[in-house]
Amino acid sequence: MADFEQIGEAFTKHYYSVFDQNRQNIAPLYTDQSLLTWEKDQVQGRVNILKKLTELPFNSVRHDIGSIDSQPSLSGGVNILVTGNVVIDNEHPHMFCEYFHLVAENNNYFVTNHIFRFNYGA
Repeated sequence: MADFEQIGEAFTKHYYSVFDQNRQNIAPLYTDQSLLTWEKDQVQGRVNILKKLTELPFNSVRHDIGSIDSQPSLSGGVNILVTGNVVIDNEHPHMFCEYFHLVAENNNYFVTNHIFRFNYGA
């Protein structure tokens, strides 16, 4: 497995573990320049992203990962595409797709771009 695949898998497992347990703790993964698109809503910066994610209208969440695809980016970062199901407030699962672009800085990876979409049938 290439380094970018290991990074993608480790990041994904860490991200959803933190998100599912306490969304407040997700802030260190973003920077002031990070950009999030959540179902067409765009927000920029760590503070605004944390506000968006913590104000989502649910109390409990569990992500069940179906696939993780990773590629190296031309900028030296890692592109990650995640698909799976998300269970919100113990209701029935919803399919989702999520994209992350990570960049390395001081031996850590940060999210620069993040896109989330529910997958609804036509």
